Amino acid sequence: MGAVLGLCSAAQLACCCGSAACSLCCSACPSCANSTSTRLMYTLMLLLMTVVACITLAPGLHNVMKKVPFCENSTGLIPGNIKFDCDQAVGYLAVYRICFATCLFFVLMALLTIGVRSSKDPRAGIQNGFWGIKYLVVIGGVIGAFFIPEGQFASTWMVFGMIGGFCFIIIQLILIIDFAHSWAERWVSNYEESQSRGWYAALLLGMLTCYALAITGITLLFIFYTKPDGCDLSKFFISFNLILVVIASAISILPSVQEHQPRSGLLQSSVVSLYVMYLTWSALSNSAGECNASISKTNETSFDKESIIGLIIWVCSVLYSCVRTASSSSKITMSEHILAKTGEGYDSLEGDGGEAGQSEETKVFDNEAESTAYSWSFFHVVFAMATLYVMMTLTNWYNPSSQLSKENVASMWIKITSSWLCVGLYVWTLVAPAIFPDRDFN
Repeated sequence: MGAVLGLCSAAQLACCCGSAACSLCCSACPSCANSTSTRLMYTLMLLLMTVVACITLAPGLHNVMKKVPFCENSTGLIPGNIKFDCDQAVGYLAVYRICFATCLFFVLMALLTIGVRSSKDPRAGIQNGFWGIKYLVVIGGVIGAFFIPEGQFASTWMVFGMIGGFCFIIIQLILIIDFAHSWAERWVSNYEESQSRGWYAALLLGMLTCYALAITGITLLFIFYTKPDGCDLSKFFISFNLILVVIASAISILPSVQEHQPRSGLLQSSVVSLYVMYLTWSALSNSAGECNASISKTNETSFDKESIIGLIIWVCSVLYSCVRTASSSSKITMSEHILAKTGEGYDSLEGDGGEAGQSEETKVFDNEAESTAYSWSFFHVVFAMATLYVMMTLTNWYNPSSQLSKENVASMWIKITSSWLCVGLYVWTLVAPAIFPDRDFN
């Protein structure tokens, strides 16, 4: 599924060229819904800007920039008085500027697509096309962001970053819980249909692996982030979250919960437990004092393990959100498109005004002629918050204008609170069907 969706995005990107070579490439790609390819194109844009932000944090880049002739304090020579402070093009402050422009782009797109109900809206072209212009707008915005005076920019934008990052963490929690339920339901369904011991062994192995990693994480947190004669707050966070995941695991196998959700069980609980332990580690990495084992001993801007894992989880969450929402309607839209291509029901599709009944050469077809498959405006709001989360993750949730340190009490409380919300949301998904049996929670 992921490979097909990736080819869908490539098809839309190739078809923007208009040349014979691009048309040939486009014809070789599989058909896919316009709503899917559009989301993947925005995802590609966000990933590319994240890569650029990561490049500005590359070790040794600061020394390389000194060799650029038009940089201040450069060892090279250039005629004239054209000089630029290249120190602003590297480090944490550069990440702030890049993400600032990217976030504003998604906010602008959210405002432009408010109230769109179908692809018949004149603003549909702005959402689904003009990719070259969009990339130029983002690139121009990034360049312009580097000319913003430092002043209070970093400290002010950090407040927005922490708020937006926290909001995206909540969305990420929902995606992870949804992934845990979808994973378990699919494997349990496969086991029930085939009665294969292989699926049963896979379920058991997946559960035990996640719980083993979570227990290992708890042990390492006690070793590296606590001391026998202190670190009471760290001990409380680790112990309290351990109690919470044990309670959540016990609730998942209660008879009353199993009665309303026969496929709920310890596999979902193990995934949630592992993620809660990651959030606990991330929170303790921003704690103050000698209990923080992650405090950098150097003044060099670089990645650490917590940031790398955070980025991996972020990328998986963004891609999963595209795949998850796309797969929910892919069967219907693909069936309609196949009927249209074979001529069966072609006239009815075209008569409804939908673009799904186009020629056989169309590879990215319109499945939103009657109604949008997702909220375009909310999609861009989520991506704006995702940009802020990336910004805070790459900069270790600290103010780039201050002295280099991973200590940030505010971000510590944001992350530890999100871990509690994670357990709360998961427990709610378990008990809600039992508390409100008349409602449909599917």
